[in-house]
Parts: sequence; C-alpha cells; structure tokens
Amino acid sequence: MGLDDKIKNAAEKLGGKGKEAAGEATGDESLKAEGQGDQARSDLKQAGEKVKDAFKE
Repeated sequence: MGLDDKIKNAAEKLGGKGKEAAGEATGDESLKAEGQGDQARSDLKQAGEKVKDAFKE
C-alpha cells in the first residue's frame, strides 16, 4: 500500500467519522449514515490494498 493511498484512506475515514458525529449531534440520520458509509468504504479500500501488498511480497 502506497503512502498516498494510506493518507487518502485515513482522511476518508476521518471525514466519515466527522459526518457521523455531525449527523448524530444534529439528528440528521442521512448525514450520519453517509459518514458510516464513508468509513466502511475506507475500510474496504484498506483491506484491498493489504491484499495487493500481500501478493507483491
């Protein structure tokens, strides 16, 4: 996994956590769900990158 990918995935996950927290604070279920989706997408990307790295070794 390249450093750029790690940074992008971490930023996406952090942004998702922020959206989720904002949605929770304001009662906006749509924003909360969007934040959770961003976090899940980031986790999947990280898992995919780890699999690619495993095959490179």
